[in-house]
Amino acid sequence: MFLWIFFNGFLLIPNLVVAYSTDECYYKIKEDFHQEGDVVIGVFFPLHIYYTGMKFSHAYLPHYLKDFLMQYNFRNYQFLLALVFAVEEINKNPYLLPNISLGFDFYNVPYNDIQILMNAAIWLTGLSNPLSNYNCKKENKAAAVLTGTSWTTSAHIGTLLQLYKFPQITFGPFDPILSNQGQFSSLYQMSPKDTFLSHAIVSLMVHFHWTWVGLLLPDDHRGTNILSDLREKFQSSRVCMAFVEMIPGTWNSFSNKFWKNLEKIRESLANVIIIYGDTDSLQGLMRNLGQQYFTQKVWVMNSQWDATNHAEYFMLDSFHGSFIFEHHYEEMIEFTNFIRRVNPYKYPEDNYLPKLWHLFFKCRFSELDCQLLEICQPNASLEFLPRHIFNTAMNEESFNIYKAVYAVAKSLHEMSLQQVQLQPHANGMTMVFFPWQLHHFLRKIIVEDNTSLDWKQKSDAEYDILNFWNFPKGLGLKVKVGTFSSNTAQHQQLSLHEQMIQWPEKFSEIPPSVCNERCGPGFRKVALEGKAVCCYDCTSCPDNEISNETDVDQCMKCPENHFANRGKNHCLQKAVSFLAHEDPLGMILTCIALCFSALTVVVLGVFVKHKDTPIVKANNRSLSYILLIALTICFLCSLLFIGRPNTVTCILQQTTFGGAFTVVLATVLAKAITVVIAFRITFPGRVVRWLIISRAPNFIIPFCSIIQLILCCIWLGISPPYIDQDAHAEYGHVIIVCNKGSAIAFHCVLGYLCSLALGSYIMAFLSRNLPDTFNEAKFLSFSMLVFFCVWVTFLPVYHSTKGKVMVAMEVFSILASSAAILGFIFAPKCYIILLKPDKNSLQYMRERNHPRRNKSLKT
Repeated sequence: MFLWIFFNGFLLIPNLVVAYSTDECYYKIKEDFHQEGDVVIGVFFPLHIYYTGMKFSHAYLPHYLKDFLMQYNFRNYQFLLALVFAVEEINKNPYLLPNISLGFDFYNVPYNDIQILMNAAIWLTGLSNPLSNYNCKKENKAAAVLTGTSWTTSAHIGTLLQLYKFPQITFGPFDPILSNQGQFSSLYQMSPKDTFLSHAIVSLMVHFHWTWVGLLLPDDHRGTNILSDLREKFQSSRVCMAFVEMIPGTWNSFSNKFWKNLEKIRESLANVIIIYGDTDSLQGLMRNLGQQYFTQKVWVMNSQWDATNHAEYFMLDSFHGSFIFEHHYEEMIEFTNFIRRVNPYKYPEDNYLPKLWHLFFKCRFSELDCQLLEICQPNASLEFLPRHIFNTAMNEESFNIYKAVYAVAKSLHEMSLQQVQLQPHANGMTMVFFPWQLHHFLRKIIVEDNTSLDWKQKSDAEYDILNFWNFPKGLGLKVKVGTFSSNTAQHQQLSLHEQMIQWPEKFSEIPPSVCNERCGPGFRKVALEGKAVCCYDCTSCPDNEISNETDVDQCMKCPENHFANRGKNHCLQKAVSFLAHEDPLGMILTCIALCFSALTVVVLGVFVKHKDTPIVKANNRSLSYILLIALTICFLCSLLFIGRPNTVTCILQQTTFGGAFTVVLATVLAKAITVVIAFRITFPGRVVRWLIISRAPNFIIPFCSIIQLILCCIWLGISPPYIDQDAHAEYGHVIIVCNKGSAIAFHCVLGYLCSLALGSYIMAFLSRNLPDTFNEAKFLSFSMLVFFCVWVTFLPVYHSTKGKVMVAMEVFSILASSAAILGFIFAPKCYIILLKPDKNSLQYMRERNHPRRNKSLKT
């Protein structure tokens, strides 16, 4: 009983709308459209919608609202014109269905599931109040049914038609439920699958570096499927979902929960929001979004959305700059020309054209029969309407209708040819068939031989990317700015003409859509615990590493001969550097080495000139000559460390240094032993005389040198020094240095020198209290003490420095230790020889020694 009241109440809707309208004829004109033909196609899709304004409850119908308003969907009216265009084209074709005319019965489908079944049952039975298993049609001309645009419309009608095995073709978006042959074995879908839609959308996100994206999806199986696909693609492409809102599909129960989150969507950092669905199921969402003026968001939509439906006369538009994905198809100029010629006088059976002429061209109706009075505007055409109201270019759904009509016609043609071959019938007889017989031919044409109709539509792997231009509002242009094809190489799948893209009015360039500011060159991303992978922090690249792109996960290390600039976004070629003579440090060390070597030569000249003086003779002048020559070599060997290294200098550095210092320290040791032998009374007299006469201390020099020579030969044989590069010691430079080769051998040579210095120091220390006139033991001990301290200090300092400073440290140690030996041993002697010659005589020595001897006798 309640359902019957509900049906009657719904039929009262036009009467309710009458109170809203200013012209009764606008609403009295029928909502169906019939074109006679030998064979007809039943067509069901909505042309207008009802919606509520203030939501006033009805007086006597519970759970019902009385303030219904009606709005025509002029985009859907293009579907009807595409149907007329295809039927006319087929009827004019002498090679397709000759002598058989094709017609159609169109019924407007309201947004009500029960009423959908009511209209379909009326068409099937021919009864205004249809009864099951009754058919009052005198002649059944029906061949197939064409339905759209939503899957719910097709599914409800398909459930009814399935009982009669009646062929049904849908032109709406492809739906996996409708492809279930067990439930809808008589249903065929003309729209290609959206197999690669999620891939195409994610490719657009990646191209513009949009990593923080919102989703508005229908709360049904389609939304669940696309969410699963997008989540998988997002994860592999490092794109994150800022939010996901599942929107209810019923037009009059738009979720209040969603609108509570509207402010969250407005304030979200996600400037890009993906909307997936069809116009019928989510038209309430689009209407409300259009009223909010989201001019700071970029909407990415599938082809079933048409933002022009919800345009209003206002300068700004929420959907300006949006992207629309639709399956690729070639434009039909013939259809556009057909639209230009359409008018209510040429097609009087079309009940909707008079309404359009009344709305937009101010044509009046006759009060008697609700016909247009006269040709009010002879040149009026649908092409004059603004694009946001009516677009003359064929859209994807209209193209699917065109294909569907041709599929039915082709199937009928094939079936008629088969009937002629099997059972020729007399001329003039109409074609006799049952609708279920058409399945064989439809399946062959639609499923198996889709290209036989030359529909010029490529596979589901190709999409056109449209940019919606609607500023100022009413422009309503959908401009093709790119394509996506999964059949090409991965880096060529997406093709965009960015210079043609118009963005929402808030943005003058590509808008960002990220969780946080992007990490520029010189920085890398650092994941934040508990946050999405797209939300991260930025940290500077480590030393000698760069990042020359944005949002990199890891910095790239510069090659050894390159270094990172201050901004850490480029690797620069390092300058070759070494301790050169032209450098201030190299110049200073070179001058010191030359000066000290020259001074040593001068001292040697002084000793040679005064070789017969007592002070020169008293301290073994032969050893003094050897010591001065060796010191000269020590000073000069430091020059081998200055300048660009090569293989020869690297080998000579260590061998010359080790050999020269060995001779120096062995000579000092020989001097110290000579003093001990000469003045130590504990030795037997015969042994002392033999040691002095045989000059045995002089053999210490070659003996110690041979040991050092053996060490150097082992060093050169196992791991000799070689040229090396130090790329880390100095910023922006590659230091060319001599690598010691074997560190153990180097430390053995240095340790051997220190042992000689320690031995010399001990021997000199033992003879420190001998008579001053003849004794240089104190000076020998001081020089060895300084030498020992220099080289012991050298080791930690040497290992803590790098590059040129390390080389300079070794040169300084050589010069310092050599200068200490020269100064402490020969400076006092040169002072007496040059400045106190009176003290450099035998008489002075005797006079100085007599008082000491007398003093010792008295005691």
